[in-house]
Amino acid sequence: MTTAGYDLLVVGGGINGVGIARDAAGRGLKVLLCEQHDLAQHTSSASSKLVHGGLRYLEQFEFRLVSESLGEREVLLHAAPHIVHPMRFVMPHVPELRPAWMIRTGLFLYDYLARRQTLPGSQGIDLRAAPYNNGLKPGLTKGFIYSDCWVDDARLVIANARAAADLNATILTRTACVSARREGGRWRVMLQPENAAPVEVTCRVLVNVTGPWAKQFINKNIYLKTTFGLKLVKGSHIVVPLLYHGDHAFILQNDDQRVVFVYPYEKRYTLIGTTDVEYTGQPGECTASTDEIDYLCRAANRYFARTLAAADVVWSYSGIRPLFDDGAENVSKITRDYTLRVDGDANTAPVLSVFGGKITTYRKLAEHALEKLADWFPQMKEPWTERALLPGGDFGGLTMEGYIAQLKNDYPALPHELIQALVHRHGHAARVVLRDANTTADLGDIFGDHLYAREIDYFMEHEWARCADDVLWRRTKAGLNGNAMEKQALASYMARGGVQAVR
Repeated sequence: MTTAGYDLLVVGGGINGVGIARDAAGRGLKVLLCEQHDLAQHTSSASSKLVHGGLRYLEQFEFRLVSESLGEREVLLHAAPHIVHPMRFVMPHVPELRPAWMIRTGLFLYDYLARRQTLPGSQGIDLRAAPYNNGLKPGLTKGFIYSDCWVDDARLVIANARAAADLNATILTRTACVSARREGGRWRVMLQPENAAPVEVTCRVLVNVTGPWAKQFINKNIYLKTTFGLKLVKGSHIVVPLLYHGDHAFILQNDDQRVVFVYPYEKRYTLIGTTDVEYTGQPGECTASTDEIDYLCRAANRYFARTLAAADVVWSYSGIRPLFDDGAENVSKITRDYTLRVDGDANTAPVLSVFGGKITTYRKLAEHALEKLADWFPQMKEPWTERALLPGGDFGGLTMEGYIAQLKNDYPALPHELIQALVHRHGHAARVVLRDANTTADLGDIFGDHLYAREIDYFMEHEWARCADDVLWRRTKAGLNGNAMEKQALASYMARGGVQAVR
């Protein structure tokens, strides 16, 4: 068995793992990332899909976290304009929940901490007038509006993994890190690929970004003891038929002092979330409970004219947030800030473990992680990601809408909706997907929802997609609209290895 050597082995293919891999590879380190399943298969594709400062965290005096998050909001808007989009958030005012002066003060502080460069600030609005009263109950008359951003969370993970690979990092999906031991100032690590023989590698530093598995990984895979607590918190979301018309989102106050987000999703739907429920099961797949679905329906029903029930839910998803246990009794009050722990000294192969965090701050988390590892890599280059674009993010000075129009001009026979979908997924790399296609016939078989064989081949060759679910729920959200026959055809096509047939 040949043993390959790396500077950094990152275990975990969620947003924090790929962010660290990208940053480290760009600083000249030899990086390997392994993920036991698909990229973003768990928590990182089950978020609220927002790049935001976290308005409610101001009530918990999390000023550092909010300020850092708002700064990163601007960074991500610049780096990935195809998958991070500005959105206006409307908060209807319910006097018995929070007084108006408190909301105004919070929004003033939010705007101040943001040091806004791109997005408009907050203001009061009249909910008796269009467009923000669309779909609301008529008794709501007063509200507030502010700015944050929406993000395609799974595609943000893919973009960072692609960036890391372009910088010569090795990305291994469906590959578990089953054990690691220290040996001569390095880690000797056993990897187990799916349906293949084990592989042994060595590395100078091990990075544990396994999310809900973080404590289990330390105790059972690398045989170290832990002195900290990890609190697993389940957050669930539901998707229902379109509740209202408009591009804006709503942030709804609830009578338990939490807030629930509601926003348009995939054109035909509305997404509602999230819950905060302590989770005591095994890490991995989890589902929204009946109580959680009822909770989200009740929250929406307080504000919207159309009454929702569980029967209206067309899809739900849940993720497990691994939060550093800070002793808070209420899981909603546990900090969403991240904690980085290093086990090891200058003479010992270290392991860096990541706990907590939110998708908005992944890039800054990666910078801080590499700062902590500077003693082991004195040759490492300086931080570089703050002004760097992610793959697909360079529209050559055009807006995304301008680029879509340019692409439509260059491919006049292709449907506008197809070009729009490709740009939203791939940014300027939509041209790489389309190549020399003149008509949709050149793109091969269609698997529903503007999903053609040529793009499937691209997902398999460049984005580590291996099965239909990788495409239907992470590379796209075509699973929401496709029928059973189309999904089976896609599964069969990918099982055969893809590669669009020449017509």
